[in-house]
Amino acid sequence: MATVAEQFIEVLRQAGVERIYGVVGDSLNPVVDAVRKAGDIEWIPVRNEEAGAFAAAAEAQVTGRLAVCAGSCGPGNTHLVQGLYDAHRSGAPVLALASHIPSSQIGTGFFQETHPERLFVECSHFCDVIGTPEQMPRVLRIAVQQAIGLGGVSVVVLPGDVAHLPAARPTGEHDFLTRTGTVVPHPDQVAELAAALNRAEKVMLFCGAGTRHARDEVLALAGRVLAPVGHALRGKEWIQYDNPYDVGMSGLLGYGACYEAMHEADLVVLAGTDFPYDDFLPGSRTVQIDHDAARLGRRTPLELAVHGDVGATIRAVLPHVARKTDRRHLDRMLNKHLKALENVVEAYTHDIEHHLPIHPEYVASLIDELASDDAVFTVDTGMCSVWAARYVSPNGRRRVIGSFVHGSMANALPHAIGAQFTDRRRQVVSLSGDGGLGMLLGELLTVRLHDLPVKTVVFNNSSLGMVKLEMMVDGLPDFGTDYVPVDYAAIAAAAGIGASRVEHPSDVGEALAEAFATPGPYLLDVVTDPDVLAMPPNISRAQVKGFALAASKIVLNGGVGRMIDMAKANLRSIPRP
Repeated sequence: MATVAEQFIEVLRQAGVERIYGVVGDSLNPVVDAVRKAGDIEWIPVRNEEAGAFAAAAEAQVTGRLAVCAGSCGPGNTHLVQGLYDAHRSGAPVLALASHIPSSQIGTGFFQETHPERLFVECSHFCDVIGTPEQMPRVLRIAVQQAIGLGGVSVVVLPGDVAHLPAARPTGEHDFLTRTGTVVPHPDQVAELAAALNRAEKVMLFCGAGTRHARDEVLALAGRVLAPVGHALRGKEWIQYDNPYDVGMSGLLGYGACYEAMHEADLVVLAGTDFPYDDFLPGSRTVQIDHDAARLGRRTPLELAVHGDVGATIRAVLPHVARKTDRRHLDRMLNKHLKALENVVEAYTHDIEHHLPIHPEYVASLIDELASDDAVFTVDTGMCSVWAARYVSPNGRRRVIGSFVHGSMANALPHAIGAQFTDRRRQVVSLSGDGGLGMLLGELLTVRLHDLPVKTVVFNNSSLGMVKLEMMVDGLPDFGTDYVPVDYAAIAAAAGIGASRVEHPSDVGEALAEAFATPGPYLLDVVTDPDVLAMPPNISRAQVKGFALAASKIVLNGGVGRMIDMAKANLRSIPRP
């Protein structure tokens, strides 16, 4: 007769799970042994359970399918928490197994005792204990379906002694929901949206990750109402490329004319975005479209809330929207967008071959140029997110994954591990800051263990650049942000990973080409300028004052990359009288 642990693995197999990320040990051992016996699900050892949770989050985002991580009792499963927060807030369907101390010892202050059923409640849709064999397989199936159906994390707590027990019920077969349905807006909301769009003289569309499957619809609506189209960071990869209405991105990492277009519009349509920075939103004249009704209006007051998928909503409303003919707002914003980009070209092109230390923007622009057209970029939180937001060019096939909602450090390398496991033939590039890489440095050993062809590019400025920026904005001198320089290429080489270190800008292109062409894992350590800072296109008077107090001279860069070529092309397409 199968054990509870073996039944657990059989349910995961039915759910299409291919691997489990974790660290073996004590209460988790029965489940790991069940994986060994099953043979068709991989156990992926990582060096820290946190990295396993990040890896599962990335796998789920790349594939759209359930991914799984696991941690043993006490410290083992508490390590999962950062990666699970990241997965949950990113809407990635992840199941976490938090194994537990012997059931008879729960509540006694036993060795390594924690209460995972309490700990993980805030970062999950489902979090509960399987305390008896009779609860299987039903409870696990509920957990799996919640993760898939709601998009986020489910946590199952399983004491090690219960995992050893014989299964009490037959497992049977079960068909899990793998694709969710489409939320269609109420006809009254469609009519109100059409009326609002028709009344407004100047419309602006601001798009988030919810436009992933609605790109054509968004562009059709923009063309109908002649609206500039901006995006949040998570909407960039779906909406920015080949977009004749593109005006850039808003927020702390923003660039271009997105902010101006939003604040000069008569009506702003938030399409599939839960953009958290309300200071960048106009605070009025706003419509929001979202498939999750709970998100409507939680960031800004709304003139109209529309509950529906973005694509379905636009398809429903478009026949009722009158075609606008006045292009002045759109054309003015396209011109502003181009000028905003042109004004900062000099920042990363002037005398670049001789600038030491290396400009990080230059490195990012070369990565964008040399990386594959279907590459997956994983991005550390901090300045690496700035460079990715401003220099990595989406094309509909590339992916950009980061801890963009939770904002945890050290995510890029473990995210890259999970992304690479989904397809060893696909190029995966980790844009790692030296601060983030140092935090989970042991995952280089995971890359080596599995011979994953991850290409890790380290932006090595020996500092926490984003924290330094935050301090300066607050009028504080930077303190505690600088590190002793470290040769990460030497560390990678000692671990058996191909590696090189670049200190001169003229060597960057050749080094990147070599890294990308090398089979197997490779780490490129690029020594970059710690004094290059990035600011959003709109900052408050108080923030400017803070900068003046902190430093007398700051380089304020916006981003360009290949976006400036698209901006020029968009202006060339403007009809001339």
